[in-house]
Amino acid sequence: MMMTYKIYLFTITFLILFACNKQKEEKRPNEDFQCIITPTGTWNLVWDEEFDYEGLPDTTKWSYDTQGNAWGWGNNEAQYYTAADPDNACVKNGILTITARMETIENKRYTSARLITKEKGDWLYGRFEICAKLPRGKGTWPAIWMLPTQSEYGKWPASGEIDIMENVGYDPDHIVGTAHTQRYNHTKGTQKSATLLIPTNSTAFHVYALEWEEKEYRLYVDDKYYFTFVNENTGFAEWPFDKKFHLILNLAIGGNWGGQQGIDDALFPHHFYIDYVRVYQKQANSVSSSK
Repeated sequence: MMMTYKIYLFTITFLILFACNKQKEEKRPNEDFQCIITPTGTWNLVWDEEFDYEGLPDTTKWSYDTQGNAWGWGNNEAQYYTAADPDNACVKNGILTITARMETIENKRYTSARLITKEKGDWLYGRFEICAKLPRGKGTWPAIWMLPTQSEYGKWPASGEIDIMENVGYDPDHIVGTAHTQRYNHTKGTQKSATLLIPTNSTAFHVYALEWEEKEYRLYVDDKYYFTFVNENTGFAEWPFDKKFHLILNLAIGGNWGGQQGIDDALFPHHFYIDYVRVYQKQANSVSSSK
């Protein structure tokens, strides 16, 4: 029995590594590139994921979010998010690759992955850095964002959402950062957001960063500031960002925004590359639950 179990584990490991080897290779950016960014001031590193291993993403840090597959994640998205499938999420050469493929599962024509740190990395305030290279093609919708770990103020958007970076394939050179709250959200046409031109977002790695503090949060690309959302001190309806949030990395296909100009099937597969994820906090507000 023990020998059979060992053979089973060896076979599974071999298949995972083989599937990762089939992925389009992406090498870690050069040491002199912009991904080497050291935050100034009093930020202290409290959590990091350097992807210095091979195979599936580290399950002590990441979970697969698949709960919204049946209802299109509220955005009429066209993909099916898989769990622990190396064809959709794997680590090699120091890079996490999230891949969207043309593959039909449960009436969805595409597969992809959505990774979350929920209950494995949850933070109140901090500096969050994600070094990434984006896919390019009509219909893609990669995102780096955060949701509350416990929706203490109620369902979305009451408990908030922080979009550190979103990009849609029909407008490939721009990235967007957005705050969603009960008072400020796209369903009311009151959302607060900013757009930044990054023409090389799919040919080079860039560092997308959030600095979140008690009075405001700020967004940066390669330490270039481009958006601030301010705490107006009027209550949770406009500032629900006083609770723990977790990180989300995903590559959606289509949807109400990403699919506005259709999906170009000729360009699949698409790859979303992440070199590292780092979380810093200041000692005075070091409030987290990370493993």
